[in-house]
Amino acid sequence: MKRFVAWIRALFNRFMDKVEDPEVMLDQAKRDMTQALTANREKAVQAIAQKNRLQQMLDDQMKKVAQLEKQAEMALKAGNRDLARQFMREKATLDAGIPGLQTTLAQAQETVEQVKVAIKRQEEEVRKKTEEALRLKAQWKQAQIQDSIGKALQGLTFEDQYEGSFAAARDKIANKTAEASARNEMFGTSVQGQIMQMEDKAMDMTADEELRKMEERLGLSQTPTQQVQPATSDIDTQLDELEKRINQGQQPG
Repeated sequence: MKRFVAWIRALFNRFMDKVEDPEVMLDQAKRDMTQALTANREKAVQAIAQKNRLQQMLDDQMKKVAQLEKQAEMALKAGNRDLARQFMREKATLDAGIPGLQTTLAQAQETVEQVKVAIKRQEEEVRKKTEEALRLKAQWKQAQIQDSIGKALQGLTFEDQYEGSFAAARDKIANKTAEASARNEMFGTSVQGQIMQMEDKAMDMTADEELRKMEERLGLSQTPTQQVQPATSDIDTQLDELEKRINQGQQPG
């Protein structure tokens, strides 16, 4: 039951969001303004029609008055005074109604002029509101785009959050490289390292001697056979130099 109520509430909220959408509201307001203007125009047309009818009634009555007066003149000329009196009585009746009709017509004309001004102002207001609706719609679109951009950028980060990992990796690699270099340096200066260097040199000399003999057998050697001098170690060389310096120091000046 709770899930059903939550679903109904979600549908209602979605419906209200759609109904309260600015574009929908502006379109509805525009339709309402247009319908009101159309209705007022129709009422104005009816008012103008009634004013024109009053004008026609007054014109007809004025013509009837003029016609009765002419008929009375003709009756008098013909010597028929009674008939002339009858025409004048009808004319007097019509003359009595003319002022009221003129007053009503004047009021109708004033009302019609006011309605025309009101219609013109309403048309101008509708035009302004239509332009404003277009501007508001454009602003609403811009606001939606800006909101979409903001939502899209919420998950972005421009901080160098990976620098720590890179720095740690660089430090570890540098330490490992320094440690390996130190080990190699220590091995090169140790007695075992020197012995291995001497062994490498002896193996090189043995290999060279074997190659020389092979060249002699193959007839590829161009130089006479030379006596291979035994290799001396660096330590022996250093000892010989030290001994020479000591002997030179003991000789008399």
